[in-house]
Amino acid sequence: MKENKTLGRWAIDAVLMLITFFVIQEVVNIVVMLVDCYLNHTDFTELAQGVANGTQGKIVAVSSVMSSLITIMLFPRLRWTPIDRTYLRSQPWITLLWCALLALGTILPFEWVYEKLQIQINDADQALFESVMREPWGYVALGVLAPIAEEFVFRGGILRVLLNIMRGRNWREEAHDPSHDTAHSEAFTHKWSPYVAIALSALLFGAVHMNLAQGVHGFIMGLLLGWLYYRTGSMMPAIIIHWVNNTVAYVMFALMPQMADGKLIDLFHGSERMMLTGILCSLCIFFPSLFQIIVRTKK
Repeated sequence: MKENKTLGRWAIDAVLMLITFFVIQEVVNIVVMLVDCYLNHTDFTELAQGVANGTQGKIVAVSSVMSSLITIMLFPRLRWTPIDRTYLRSQPWITLLWCALLALGTILPFEWVYEKLQIQINDADQALFESVMREPWGYVALGVLAPIAEEFVFRGGILRVLLNIMRGRNWREEAHDPSHDTAHSEAFTHKWSPYVAIALSALLFGAVHMNLAQGVHGFIMGLLLGWLYYRTGSMMPAIIIHWVNNTVAYVMFALMPQMADGKLIDLFHGSERMMLTGILCSLCIFFPSLFQIIVRTKK
């Protein structure tokens, strides 16, 4: 169904989506803390301080599950994130498999680059991540529901709106239509405007993580996920990649908790040669996967 909205209405929707995303998380977090204080007779200020210091993983896990569920139900209800099954009806199972492999191929190279650039998560956020991972709800919160909720907001919602604001799909057609009387400079702008929308949504996605390490990673992944959404018109490839990325982080922590404070080379028992071989193998997965995705999602 085609949506007929003015430019101003699209912009208002984008702002409302971002505000709603934050409000849901904050309100749910406060409600969960209040309930915990009532049931366990704890002090709210101390509990809030524990959440800030990363020692209250249970509170964060439960509030994350609840806020994600609310987001997943609310955004389609408000028609901010339309649920379109057209892409899945095309049975893109091989493409989705390549998306999963692409995600696996990014993990070691990205981690190596971040270490070289000395981009590290701060102690409080690291402690919070570890405490959430130790909770029974940890994987459900961060590995399953968070990827779906965030894709509903940032790709299915905000990026979709930004593409509509910039008329990305129409501009793409006009830039390649010989009968369209448009100056070369205007056609160039039209052609690249969808990628400006992707970059803006990726910047927002990185910013909401509120720390440098996750922000940089979120921005880079946001570019990849936004590009996939633009090419497929579906959130599913982005959800798959997001899910694989978070699941691997959870599995690595569960199997080797000592790696949380370690370096990538520690995963290979201190052998730089083995580490570089692992990175090379990852790239041998990443580039063929990227090629297959480009071919299979060609517009």
